[in-house]
Amino acid sequence: MSKSKNIVWSEGYISTEEFEKRNGHKSGVLWFTGYSGAGKSTLATALQHYLFDLGCQVMVLDGDNIRHGLNKDLSFSADDRQENIRRISEVAKLFQQAGFIVLTAFISPYREDRDNARSIVEPATFCEIFVNADIDTCIQRDPKGLYKKAINKEIDHFTGISDPYEEPLNPEVTVNTSEQSLEESLQVIVDYLIDRGIIKDSDDGPQTTDQGKK
Repeated sequence: MSKSKNIVWSEGYISTEEFEKRNGHKSGVLWFTGYSGAGKSTLATALQHYLFDLGCQVMVLDGDNIRHGLNKDLSFSADDRQENIRRISEVAKLFQQAGFIVLTAFISPYREDRDNARSIVEPATFCEIFVNADIDTCIQRDPKGLYKKAINKEIDHFTGISDPYEEPLNPEVTVNTSEQSLEESLQVIVDYLIDRGIIKDSDDGPQTTDQGKK
C-alpha cells in the first residue's frame, strides 16, 4: 500500500496514442526473462539496434545497469527481487506511456513477480519473452564468472544454483538460445512484433554480427 497521501496521477497533455502516431509504431514492454547467461541482454541490445535503425523510439532497461543506480539499495533476497521488479515495472510503464518500445532484461525468476509486472504495465502492452537456455549451457558460458562463484558458495541467492527459477507457463514468445543463433532468435521476436502490429514489416530482416549462440 502506498505511504504517500494526497497525490493525484497526472495524465499529461499528450496521450500514448498521439505519441504512437508521431512515432509511426505502437508502444509496448518486452520483458526478457531467463537464467543469467541465457542471452537476455545480448538479445535486447541486438533488438534495440534493429528497432533504432527502423526509426523507433526504443529503450533498454538492463538488470545490472538498474542495480548500479535506481535499485542499488536492493539485495538478491526474494523480497528485494520482488521490489526490484516492481520498481522497474513502474519505470517501464512510464516509458511505454510516452510511446516507447521498452526492452527489459532481468532474470525475474518468480512467476508472481512477472505477473505483477504485467499488471502494472498494462497487460495489453506486455510481452513476456522466455529466453530459454538450459542451466548447464548457462554454466558453461558463465560470461561474468558468477556461476563459478555461486557453485563455490561465494554468492548467495543465485538463480539456478541456490535459488529457483520458475519458467514462464504461457509466454508470448519463446526463443531457445541453446540451439538458435542470435539472428534466429532475434527474427522470432521481430516476427512477433510485426504480427502484433507493433512495428511494420521491413524488406530487410534483422542483421547481426556473427556472435554465435548466446
